[in-house]
Formats: sequence, C-alpha cells, structure tokens
Amino acid sequence: MGILNSLTDMLKKSATTPAKTTTTKTAPAPAAPPSPALKSKAAALAGSTAPKPEPVDVEAIIEAKVKAKGVKSNWRVSIVDLMSALDLDSSLAARKQLAAKLKYTGTDADGSAEKNMWLHKELLKALAENGGQVPKELL
Repeated sequence: MGILNSLTDMLKKSATTPAKTTTTKTAPAPAAPPSPALKSKAAALAGSTAPKPEPVDVEAIIEAKVKAKGVKSNWRVSIVDLMSALDLDSSLAARKQLAAKLKYTGTDADGSAEKNMWLHKELLKALAENGGQVPKELL
C-alpha cells in the first residue's frame, strides 16, 4: 500500500545521511583487483556481518515536520494529525484503505473514534517495525 511504503521510504531517507567527503592532495595508488574467490568470501562476510541500521527517531522527525509547517498538531493522539504531519492523505477514504491494509477487525463504523485510535496505534507500530524508534508510551 502506498501509505506504508511512503513511511518506510521516509524512514530510510532519514536514516541515510550523506557522508562527509574529504579531499587529499595525492591520490592513493590503485590496488590490485581482488581474486574471484576473495570477492565471494567478502560478499558472504558482508552479508552476514553487516551492522543493522540505527533506528530513526520518529518523534524528532514528526516534530520537525510539524514545526516546519508552523501548525498546531496533536499527532500523538490523532490519526488525522499524525498522517498530516507525515504529508500523507488523511481523508476518510485513505484511513479506510489503511485500516483494510492493516486488517482492522473492530466493530465500530468507518471514521469512528475506536477505529481512528486503533489506526493511530497501528501506524506507529508499523513505523517501529520498519526501523523507527517510537516512544513506548505511544505504542
């Protein structure tokens, strides 16, 4: 679904910061190309020992977005405010689609407080499951 993909992409972009580059006056001598056997061992080792990416501070990202917009937001409890802060469509149709994707099984009608609170918690869980660091009190 588009919303979950958008969130995952946002977290990935936030996690990657461009490395600072430095210039040197002399270029290093080119190294001899590694043998094919060495390449395959290096690839195997890289796959198994690659460090996990650092978790992304979801709260800081959302707060920065809200501050940049210059609006009041109650994103910590409101699904509409949370989605708006993340530049996502927060319309009833979008929330219905998100609830279907996340397999909402409650009994209240579309747009109900129960459904909106459930969606809010599930959206924050989805952020946490995809590399986001979400405060425990919000989960």
